[in-house]
Amino acid sequence: MASVPTFESRKFLPLHEKWLLVPAFLKVRGLVKQHIVSFDYFVNEEIKTIMLANQKITSDANPNFYLKYLDIRVGRPSAEEGLNMVHDKITPQECRLRDITYAAPINVDVEYIRGNQRVIRRDLTIGRMPIMLRSSKCILKDLVLSSTSEKKSMTYVIARRNKYWLRHNQLTDDIPVAFIFKAMGVESEYNIISAIGLEEKYVVKVRKHGFPYGGSSSSNISAPKEHEAVDFLSTSMICHIPCNDGNFKMKAIFLGLMIRRLIQAELGECDLDDRDFYGNKRLELAGSLLSLLFEDVLKRFNSELKRVADNSLGKTLAAPLDIVKHMRQDLITHAISNALSTGNWIIKRFRMERHGVTQVLSRLSYISALGMMTRINSTFEKTRKPVLRLLFNSGVEDLQNMHFSHINNPSYHQVFLNGLLVGTTLDPARVVRAVRTVRRSGLLSEFVSVSRSLPLRAVYIASDGGRLCRPYLIVENGEVLLQPHHIQKLKDGQRIFEDFVDDGLVEYLDVNEMNDANIAVYETDVNPKTTHLEIEPFTLLGVCAGLIPYPHHNQSPRNTYQCAMGKQAMGTIGYNQQKRIDSIMYLLCYPQRPLVKSKTIELINFEKLPAGANGYGRCLVYKHAKGTARKYPNQTYDRLMGPSLDPITRKPIYKHRVLDEEGIVFAGARISSKQVIINKHMPIVSHDGLSSSPQGTLISRPSEPETILMALFTIPFYSCNFHLTFCLVPVPGVRSVEYKDVSIAYKNPIPSYAERVLLTYNDEDAHLVKVLLRQTRRPELGDKFSSRHGQKGVCGLIAPQEDLPFNDTGMVPDMIMNPHGYPSRMTVGKLMELISSKNAVLSGRYHYGTAFEGDQVKDVCNELASRGYNYLGKDMLTSGITGQQLSAYIYFGPIYYQKLKHMVQDKMHSRARGPRAVLTRQPTEGRSRDGGLRVGEMERDCLIAYGASMLLMERLMVSSDEFQVEVCSDCGLIGYHGWCQYCRSSKSLANIKIPYACKLLFQELQSMNIVPKLDLARYA
Repeated sequence: MASVPTFESRKFLPLHEKWLLVPAFLKVRGLVKQHIVSFDYFVNEEIKTIMLANQKITSDANPNFYLKYLDIRVGRPSAEEGLNMVHDKITPQECRLRDITYAAPINVDVEYIRGNQRVIRRDLTIGRMPIMLRSSKCILKDLVLSSTSEKKSMTYVIARRNKYWLRHNQLTDDIPVAFIFKAMGVESEYNIISAIGLEEKYVVKVRKHGFPYGGSSSSNISAPKEHEAVDFLSTSMICHIPCNDGNFKMKAIFLGLMIRRLIQAELGECDLDDRDFYGNKRLELAGSLLSLLFEDVLKRFNSELKRVADNSLGKTLAAPLDIVKHMRQDLITHAISNALSTGNWIIKRFRMERHGVTQVLSRLSYISALGMMTRINSTFEKTRKPVLRLLFNSGVEDLQNMHFSHINNPSYHQVFLNGLLVGTTLDPARVVRAVRTVRRSGLLSEFVSVSRSLPLRAVYIASDGGRLCRPYLIVENGEVLLQPHHIQKLKDGQRIFEDFVDDGLVEYLDVNEMNDANIAVYETDVNPKTTHLEIEPFTLLGVCAGLIPYPHHNQSPRNTYQCAMGKQAMGTIGYNQQKRIDSIMYLLCYPQRPLVKSKTIELINFEKLPAGANGYGRCLVYKHAKGTARKYPNQTYDRLMGPSLDPITRKPIYKHRVLDEEGIVFAGARISSKQVIINKHMPIVSHDGLSSSPQGTLISRPSEPETILMALFTIPFYSCNFHLTFCLVPVPGVRSVEYKDVSIAYKNPIPSYAERVLLTYNDEDAHLVKVLLRQTRRPELGDKFSSRHGQKGVCGLIAPQEDLPFNDTGMVPDMIMNPHGYPSRMTVGKLMELISSKNAVLSGRYHYGTAFEGDQVKDVCNELASRGYNYLGKDMLTSGITGQQLSAYIYFGPIYYQKLKHMVQDKMHSRARGPRAVLTRQPTEGRSRDGGLRVGEMERDCLIAYGASMLLMERLMVSSDEFQVEVCSDCGLIGYHGWCQYCRSSKSLANIKIPYACKLLFQELQSMNIVPKLDLARYA
């Protein structure tokens, strides 16, 4: 009789290529599609829902008047060009160069009463909506290439993570909960106790008449207390539960459950909810934030129209009121634009003010922009509305007809839908199985989740937006449903990722459902209790952490440091970097692809936009014999001096030497400190005092050229859109025009080169001049570098190449690192990268250092040994100074290094004397304002400990704000010009030196009736 094989004896069919599901997922979902889908849902669907909720405007002055919105839509991005001209094919790049908003008009169709006529108007613009890049309204949609990479990964709205929360007002009195039940219509004390629990520990005492408390806690309005309390309970308290026809039963039930949970937590019967748990959070995406803002702005827009209608219809008008002429486009446009530009979300209806909702997208590097856009990566879709009424056939009893006492019955499990109690069930496992079966069959949205809580006897079903969802492979009875032939169809192009979801091979789990699942990371971890399997372990890491080779061999803080420093690395910011004119751009001259890469690098196209170089490094302690670094001559200045000015007989002055005929710096010019970049003069109109009119008259052309001598000059300006005419001879009644030099000069002490000059105009038809300056910087002492393992450091020495050690082939390292940096930091992954990179150069192929997998070190070392190199990647080196071999083997190989944005030229600062603050007369603060160097508390303590009192006085007073005052030795107060006002005498005044800030403090204290006195008796 044959024996039945056990689970452990089965042979798993390997799924080595299941990682191909990751690029298939990114092709369908993308890294930032959650932002784009949310914005598309808002501009296509939710904005219409908001319009229907605020559809009609009526007037109290005339009951026959109304304005009704028929339709609302967001158009394509456009820009207004001059008078009644619209540029309807504007691109984001053009908007960036011209400093205008990439926005589209919001058009409505309205029906309204004008006099006695019913009028229908279409395509009326009520405002402009900023458009998210790559959304359905963007001109870049469906284009293959973007300005950053080949992936559709451009957004401009960065949403925050946490939910809105209202801070409890500590100044108001608490309301007894029994009064709230009474106000909701639960008058029976038995029903109140049943809603919380019939056990003795849940019993609360009740009173009657709950309305006075409910009304006083809401805003003070003129409505009666009862109506005020009803409005407060229906709209403000537990507002996610609707109250149809004033029925508060569901809210009363939910309030009882809340109180029961609170008492259980106090008694220790259940755990406290963790507010840091992502299952208790919801992401706020662009669509939900904009819809909240737009609804508030639209209500203000309608209120303004209603106010105009009430004021106008109450009067006798010569012509019928045409309300559409009073529609202000700037109200909605400015409100949305200001919210996006400042990040301040101010909702006046809810008295809510939030700051920092949006952030400026960092273009420091490609990884910086991608990391900022993927800081919150939620892969749900809000556009699908799941039909959840199929669930009620699975043993869920309707709650509307249930009694309060049945809710907390131990035999029942409560069923919640998006936080709303919808029923109870006797078989919770059946409900969970039914939801998952319907979801896997495709009859329900794949983003609907179901989870079960045994301690709370509850089943939670969630379909709301903002939940973190993640795809997993489904495992049943210890076997993965995904098979190799499915992956082969994916490779052949016969399947996409959505097909795996529709066929029930892959499903999305949110954070709450993950707690109920048994998820295996590797295939070897699958057992009969396993429910799901990770698609690939490296997807547990984000975009920034996925760039690190062999991160699972590093200390965790080092990986965290690299996630921050990887965003600061200089490299390539995008394919259009030669066409951009940003405030600041850090570009690497010769970026290289890393020799050891990960699958994340391939998925995000980091190979095409790298940020670093492969430098040959060695690990040894090196001391330079001469102690100085060689200075290399730079001949760039000889080649890029610009056009020669020798043939010109009249050479311009120094500060105008780089200007062309139009008064703007020419491309390629070398600009030094204090040289003018844009020569601009601003007209100042002054009155001659002879005119009877206070304003005078500006005459651009003389009326009597025989009697009035005038010289006319016409000067073209690229900062204003007119020609200037001014007079040399004062004329009575004519304002004279003078010119003030407001030229823009170059202030940096380090010379720069004019890379490009852009002449354009903005949406206000004002001319703009943009000059892009370039500085080519070599690495110097103090510049910051970092590997991909968080091993940061500054350049300590630049040594001549002939003094550096070399190996038997004559190779000289580009960088030498102190090996003492390894034991404390424990970055073993860096040594593994060195060995893999060395073998990659010899073999001519890239190595993989993907997290939790990658090439094995044993295989790489064996391949090195087969090529005649040391098994561990070490070499014997020869000193370049003595010519003798070093007494130890040295790790030698290429390592991918990043040059960070922190450079000495941007940070070094010194000052002998300079500007001072007006109030305290102390040196100003900050490098940009030529400020002083602060001696802080710690520096002061060090000087005191050394006993350097004279140095302390020199630093804190003599070199700062030394001030000489006259102090009366009798009363101790400060005198003035040899006179003591308190003593009415000038006999006992002494001159002393104190800091001016000390004198200012004494005078400010005197304004508060606090009189400090200086005792000079011991120094007399």
